[in-house]
Amino acid sequence: MTTLVLFYYLTGVPAAAVLFVKLNRLGRGPGGHVHDRYEAAFLNGGPARVVDTAIASLHGDGRVAVGGPGIVQVLRPTAHDPVERAVLQELAGAPSGALGPLRFAVMRHPAVQEIGDALAARGLLVEPRPRRSALTWSSFLLMAGAMATLFALMFTLPDVIDPGRNVPFFLLVLPVLAAWLTGAIMCGVRARRRITPGAYAAVAAYGQARAHVDPGLLVALQGLGSLPDPVLREQLATAARTYRPARPVTRSSSARPSSSSDSQDAALLPVMWCAAAAGGEGGGGGCGGGSSCSGSSSCSGGGVSCSSSSSSCSSSSGSWSSSSSCSSSSSSSCSSSSSS
Repeated sequence: MTTLVLFYYLTGVPAAAVLFVKLNRLGRGPGGHVHDRYEAAFLNGGPARVVDTAIASLHGDGRVAVGGPGIVQVLRPTAHDPVERAVLQELAGAPSGALGPLRFAVMRHPAVQEIGDALAARGLLVEPRPRRSALTWSSFLLMAGAMATLFALMFTLPDVIDPGRNVPFFLLVLPVLAAWLTGAIMCGVRARRRITPGAYAAVAAYGQARAHVDPGLLVALQGLGSLPDPVLREQLATAARTYRPARPVTRSSSARPSSSSDSQDAALLPVMWCAAAAGGEGGGGGCGGGSSCSGSSSCSGGGVSCSSSSSSCSSSSGSWSSSSSCSSSSSSSCSSSSSS
């Protein structure tokens, strides 16, 4: 019996230690404030929300027009920030001006992906690689812990039948089993969140500090449902709900797309920072609002992982994950005088 108890502790203590180390690695970084509307949009809804925010801003002051059936027309080719510039750039290369393909293309643009890099570097967004690793380990060790608990109960039966014997086996191994299972549950729950706890407060503080509210800021903070223009709202929602790329899109080694920890997310969305569905609002994206993200080098949106050209890195109702670490801090990804 003593040997079996020792075996439980020699197995359970390392398992609990691994889980708590994985838990500690999720969302590491100094934290801080949300710098502009695009960072707020990324945390709330991933790359899809970022693109919708830019389109709403361009449409709000008459620089672009969006009409049926989902066709975008440039009226004034003026951009106030890198994301708006990405929208106009992708639109110039899309003769049809279709809203669905435009949103998808801009979601994969470095100007959008680098926002995820910067958020991950500050610890507001969970990096894909440690998140996926934590999910794998927590799932495996939770099953192993459950089996160990079941066996411990079986070994305790003789002690229950004969109360005069030694301390029941289950009570002897209960401390290590409790630490083991608690670590697995906590690690699994935390790893399923693409944004860190501090990000919620940062987004809320950013919204409260904005006295002037325009369509782009409304989308960034509240989603497409807050758009005052019913036509634009319907066009964006329809594009988000109906457009799906023919196949998963991969990126080059310097800017590879992220895929959600779930294989279905990777198939639905561009492999970007937060594995968000190409649908964003309508499709349930993953970067903090309704999507998920992950990538093989650093996520996907609407809830993705990414690696931008300036980084070596890797998406509320969303989800994201990736397989690389992100340490980019590109200043061009999301800050502008008009977007903050």
